[in-house]
This record gives sequence, structure tokens and C-alpha cells, in this order.
Amino acid sequence: MIPVRLDRVGKSYGSAAPVVQDIDVTISSGEFFTLLGPSGCGKSTTLRMIAGFVTPTSGRILFGDRDITATPPNKRGTGMVFQNYALFPHYDVAQNVAYGLVTRKVAKAERAERVTAALAAVGLDGYANRRIDQLSGGQQQRVALARALVISPSVLLLDEPLSNLDAKLREETRVEIRRAQREAGITSVYVTHDQAEAMAMSDRIAVLESGKLHQVGTPREVYHQPATAFVAKFIGGSNVLDAEVVEVSGDRAVVELAGSGAKLSTGGAEQAQVGERVAVSVRPEHFELTDPGEGGFDAVVRAVEFTGATCQFELRAGDLELSVAVPDRPGLPQPGDDVGLRPDAEHAWLVRP
Repeated sequence: MIPVRLDRVGKSYGSAAPVVQDIDVTISSGEFFTLLGPSGCGKSTTLRMIAGFVTPTSGRILFGDRDITATPPNKRGTGMVFQNYALFPHYDVAQNVAYGLVTRKVAKAERAERVTAALAAVGLDGYANRRIDQLSGGQQQRVALARALVISPSVLLLDEPLSNLDAKLREETRVEIRRAQREAGITSVYVTHDQAEAMAMSDRIAVLESGKLHQVGTPREVYHQPATAFVAKFIGGSNVLDAEVVEVSGDRAVVELAGSGAKLSTGGAEQAQVGERVAVSVRPEHFELTDPGEGGFDAVVRAVEFTGATCQFELRAGDLELSVAVPDRPGLPQPGDDVGLRPDAEHAWLVRP
């Protein structure tokens, strides 16, 4: 296990806007670290720079104390799992898994032993002689993972490995990937645009947008304490409300919400100043529906969507458009009804616009 250091890494192509700008993070030994963001945010480019397939325009990449910025991909000691699996259809499962060992001239007996162990690690005992076309998509992805693990890499890199699977298979396979990674103890960097996937699998998450790093933190930190309005909206679809600070006390502030005049106590206010224009993140599940006049402010129900365990409400409160999620129960308000809204002040959080 080794740490990975991205020391102000950037990538540009000619005069175009930078694809990646000054990414500065340290990934701990054995950590499962996820690069999360929308398409085109620079996360795959960052992963490919770690792998050595793309050369940084600026900055350094270190594995432990070793600067590997200019080291060829095959000399970095990384294992890579690709989005499209990249398996050889004319090889059986064992031959696919053994490929990296063959190129490294590992003895036949040791190869067989390591292939058996790698297949066991991903839950594919007994599949060694299967053809690739006899496997499901989830099984093929686990073969790709076994092929990456079998070479005992220093760093495991995974580029959107679950994006081609259906919802049920994604859930099953992400459990297998995380279990195998924990047992192997390998420092891992994972790329995805799927927020739920990142939240479920990661020790820490780096949220990127347009090549810029917005926040690094645990899943709970980026969800409950988003650093910017982008993070709040991208992860969990938070309500981000314009407001003005009217009172500050320690790490909490009282703000007046623009468009409604309602006042709300929030956290994350260490740097806030009275009179400052700010944004406040309130998650949909952190509102309580009340009778009109009994909450912090009133709203009108515009739409209701049943999603199973919860109902999603789209509401208008003055000039504010709000999303609210509440547990499903009989007698919930319907479109056109007036309701009261009571935000949970313990979960309101100031963010940078």
C-alpha cells in the first residue's frame, strides 16, 4: 500500500480552456478515493494522468516518495479496470486474468496459483474455463477486476467500471469491488458520475466541475457540509437559496431568505459577516410539512411524485422554488394545496456560490 499525491496537477490542450486545473490532493495508503463529477469535468483525464496514459501540463504525480510524472504506464505498478472491460473474447476467463502475469514472465505454477486466488477474491471460483461470451456483464466486470488485482498493483485505477450494467447488477458489483479492494488493501482511485455509487463505496470523494476541484471529504461531509453551491446541487439535489446574513454567533448564522423574507439559522458560518449575501443549502429531506402558518414560511404545492418510500414535492414559496421529500403516508397534500414549511436548522448549511 502506498499513498498517491497529486501536486497541483493540470492538463491543457493548446489554447483551449484547461481540462484539469491545479488538482492538489493526497490519497492515503489503502484508501478508496473517488473522483466524482458530471461528464467533461476532468475526472477521467485525472485518472489517465495517474495511469500514465496522459502527460500533465503542470504539476507532479507521486506514488509514495517516488515522482512518477514521466514514468511510462507499464513501469508504474498500477492495475486498471476500464469501462468497456477490455477482455479478450478468444481467451477463457483464466487466460484473461493471467494475461498480465504472462507479459511479466511469471512462472506457470505461480500464475495458476495467483489466478485462482484472484478469481476467488471477486467471487468467481469455478469460472476459470468459461468463455467470456458465457458470462453476464457483471461477471465480465469482475473478470476485469481480477485481471487488475492479480498483478498485485501498488495502485488500483477504475474508470467508470459499472456504467454499462443495469441498476441491480451495479449494486451487486460495487459490493464485490469494494469487498475485494478492502481485502487486498490496495490504494484505489475510482471515477464515476453516479453520486449514489460514490457515496456508497468511497472513503473520501473529490468533487470536480469544469476541471476544478470543489471539495474533498468523506461522503457524509460532502453531503451534509457541501463547500459550494455546485456540490450541494450535484450531490443529492439540494435546495440552494439566496440569503443575507443578519446575525452571526460562532459557526452559526441567522439569514433572511431572499424571495420569502423567512429567517433561518444555519451552520457553516465561521467566515460569514452580517450583511453578506450568501447561499444556504437545505436538503429536500430536511424540511417538515406543516399546516399553513405553522412552519417557518408558507408554500403552495405545485407537483407531487410518489417514489416508493418517499414522496417528492415541488413547491413555491413566494419567489422560491423548493424540492421537499417526506416519508410516504396517507393524507399528504396534493397539487394546489397550501402548506407550511419548517426547515431543519441543524442541517441548513452556508455554501459558497
